[in-house]
Parts: sequence; C-alpha cells; structure tokens
Amino acid sequence: MKRKLQALVVFILLGICKLPLEQRTATSLRSHEMLYAPLDYSARDAVGQMGFAATLGGLRSLVASITYLMGYTAFEETNWSRVDMLFGITTMLQPRFDVYWDDAAGHMAYDAASNYLYDESRPTLYRKQLYRENVQRGIDILNEGLRHLPKSDRLHTSLGHLYARRVEPRNHELAGEHYLLAYQNGGLPVMERLAAYEWAQLNNAPERWKQAYTILKRSYGMGLRAPGTMNFMHSLENKLNIPPALRMR
Repeated sequence: MKRKLQALVVFILLGICKLPLEQRTATSLRSHEMLYAPLDYSARDAVGQMGFAATLGGLRSLVASITYLMGYTAFEETNWSRVDMLFGITTMLQPRFDVYWDDAAGHMAYDAASNYLYDESRPTLYRKQLYRENVQRGIDILNEGLRHLPKSDRLHTSLGHLYARRVEPRNHELAGEHYLLAYQNGGLPVMERLAAYEWAQLNNAPERWKQAYTILKRSYGMGLRAPGTMNFMHSLENKLNIPPALRMR
C-alpha cells in the first residue's frame, strides 16, 4: 500500500512538473499555426455537443462546413448577428482557409451594411451608423484573416475594395497599400494599377504620386492606353510638374 501511494505521489509530481512545458509547447505550436486553439464556450454552445465532439475527434473541417452552411441559412433570414457568429466559428475552426474569411467579411461589410442602410423603417442617422459599424466589422474580419494568412491576395484584394469603395471617407492610402500587396502576393496585374489609381487621388502625397506614376508609366509602355489610366496619368503629371516634353501622349 505504501509503495502504491509513493508511486501515485511521484506520478502527480511528474504531471505538475510537465504542465508548464506542455503549455509552452502548445502556445508555441499555436503561434506558428501548427496547432488550432480550443473552442471557447460560446462556440461549443453554437455547434452543439455532437459538433464539439467532432472537433475533438479531428473533424474540424467537417464542422466548419456545417457552420458555414448554417451561416448562409442565417443570411437568407437576414439574421446578421447569427451570420457573424456562425462565420466567426467557421473561421475559428479553419483559420487558414481564406475563402471563409472573405465570405465572413463580405456578408457583414456588404450584405448586412446595405440591408441596414436601405431599411427605411429605421431613422436615417441610425441606418448610417449601422452601415459604418458593419463595414468596419468586415474590415476587422479581413485584418484578423490576414493575421493568419498574411500573403493571401484574396484577402488583401477584398480589404483594398472596402477601403476604396465602402468606408466613409474613402481611404485611398490603405486601399492602394492592400491592392499592391495583393499584386505582390500573386494577384492579377490590375491590382497594381488599382493601387496607382488610389494613390493618384491622394492630397499632398508626392512620394505616393511618384510610385503611382511609375506604375502607370510602366503600364503605358506595355501598351495599356485605357481612358481611365490616361486620365490618372495626366493628373499625376500635373501634380508632379512633369515637363510637357516628357509627358505621355
């Protein structure tokens, strides 16, 4: 009996000694995206007992697909708080799948924001406030997605679109920055030109104007002479005081 008690004490002490090491190891793995964080209690309630058990059993992708579909049902019912919650769980379960982050942000920044903006049953000021809050929610979702996937051209593109088209006032600086990052991480060549278009609209930003002009001048040299491109190029030539003899025709 004494030996069993001694063995039990040793076992407990070893467990206590190992706990800090195991916690540090888990934290390190999560920081390097090699281990998923455990579900919190609100997420467990949302996915249900069976869904939570499935995530413990290594079926996180399956549960994420289910909550993703549930999110679309909530979207059809215009239940925006539930849409946000379900897509939040989906991205938490599969944080390295950029489509989930992109859809989650789009539902809030476009669908929910527009739904509130055009809901004439609400006071105008309140509608505009809800619009801004949901656009910002979309931005926050994309930024969180980029924390996990910093090289996702999809997420950079979507964030550029929000800064260029949805925020009030338009943030040309950040829109251009994310368009350029989208291009640098495998996005279409048009993303680089969109960055130039955004920076061409900045006030008192000579360094950005030069960067934008370099991009558009290179596109011009490759034969791109679209009216929009030429308009921005001529605007930049005026802002940068390019001599007439050196301007693009």
